[in-house]
Amino acid sequence: MSLGPPTYLASLQSNIRQRPIPWDGAVRAGTLTEEQLAKIRAVDKVKRDVRKQVIEADLDGYKTLFAGNNVKRSVLELASKRPDVCQYLLVLLSDLLDDVPALSKAFFQSEDSNPYKNILPLLAHSTNTEDPIPLLTSIVLVRLMAGSRDESTATAEKALPMLFSYLASLTKNSDAGLQDIGVQEYSQLLYSRVCRQQFWKQRSETVGPLIDILRAAAGVSGGDASANLWSGTTAPLRSGFEASVGGGVGLQLLYHVLLVLWQLSFEAAEIGDDLNNEYDIVLLYTHLLRLSPKEKTTRLVIATLYNLLSNNQNSLLPTAVLARLPQLLQNLSSRQFTDPDLVEDRDKLQELVEEYTKTKTTFDEYVAEVNSGHLRWSPPHRSTVFWAENARKILDYENGEIVRKLAEIMQKPWENDKAVLAIACNDVGCLVREAPEKRSQLERYGLKTRIMELMGEADENVRWESLRALGGWLQYSFDTK
Repeated sequence: MSLGPPTYLASLQSNIRQRPIPWDGAVRAGTLTEEQLAKIRAVDKVKRDVRKQVIEADLDGYKTLFAGNNVKRSVLELASKRPDVCQYLLVLLSDLLDDVPALSKAFFQSEDSNPYKNILPLLAHSTNTEDPIPLLTSIVLVRLMAGSRDESTATAEKALPMLFSYLASLTKNSDAGLQDIGVQEYSQLLYSRVCRQQFWKQRSETVGPLIDILRAAAGVSGGDASANLWSGTTAPLRSGFEASVGGGVGLQLLYHVLLVLWQLSFEAAEIGDDLNNEYDIVLLYTHLLRLSPKEKTTRLVIATLYNLLSNNQNSLLPTAVLARLPQLLQNLSSRQFTDPDLVEDRDKLQELVEEYTKTKTTFDEYVAEVNSGHLRWSPPHRSTVFWAENARKILDYENGEIVRKLAEIMQKPWENDKAVLAIACNDVGCLVREAPEKRSQLERYGLKTRIMELMGEADENVRWESLRALGGWLQYSFDTK
């Protein structure tokens, strides 16, 4: 799937290119100079090879035309109060940057000008959402940065953060066309580690809205999305995914969001744990893999999971097992994919997960589940053998870390998944039954008090499990008197 310009953007640019501009009148009004107009006419409405030849013969002159220098003012600065001329020049500049790759590098090769001085302010040209100048400016900035692969201080510490913030406003827009523009421009900007690190640094603006789009596609937008994923209470999705998936998310937009997060996953060694802790990315991607409508989306999901899991094996592979990724990969192994890269990535991911599961014990599975912060009725919870063998080990593990985590889980209301509270009560009851002499340890974390509170819960399963747990507590209290 190509990263061609979104329909809305292509239409906007085409309309602006066709507008007649009274250039001679603009010169008389001081909107630009005769010299600037001559340079514009030499490359405007001419064949691409002619345009390329003219600009490459005068790279510094065309850089100065748009960026200015210590002596000459930028044509964008002069035209900033003429919206029609400014829009035309921004479209022309983005075309020139596309057609002549050397031009973007020329902007950063001279010390006598600031390439962003007269362009960056146009991002804030207007708060009117109908004003195309900020959008057209963002396209120019993306072409400049991506074409030059620049990592200077001016780019990394000022222009890039401002551009990410503007593009983030597009991804949060209710218009799917603007969302897609923002996401595609993100993709072009993640060309280096410096850019990806800045993207992650601004994750509340950048990554968060993309995760929301993926959750909508998975049918779990709104409320406690992660709880819905763990419990399997996702919204029903329509069949026939040709144009859109869940939540009305278009297939094009889904692909582009997955592409951006795949690019970000190359920083998985540094950000993988935080990405999962903040967004439950492993669980979400496992669910998306189950729903993926096309090979191209499946490949991106699998490749991203591999980057995350291979770089964070100790912390994320247990979560992948809890999310039932091994079983899903086993099912996918029988699928006949036509993309050889997808097949290779799938096999690598399956090998990685299978190698981990060979050495995993039931105790490891339980610890991973508690550390995930979300409980489900997995086999250990109802196994008397498991509790007989592991209760004291759980209580002693890392100075009571598992019990502390259980207490944290039980303090949450779990409005969208009351089963978590029922399971936690079950587990506390089992610990009391198998290690009654450790009751005081559990009480220190407030577990007895919390269980008594949960006896008043509206959910009957929570009431039943809390009553059972408290009954065991009272039984052993009487037995020791």
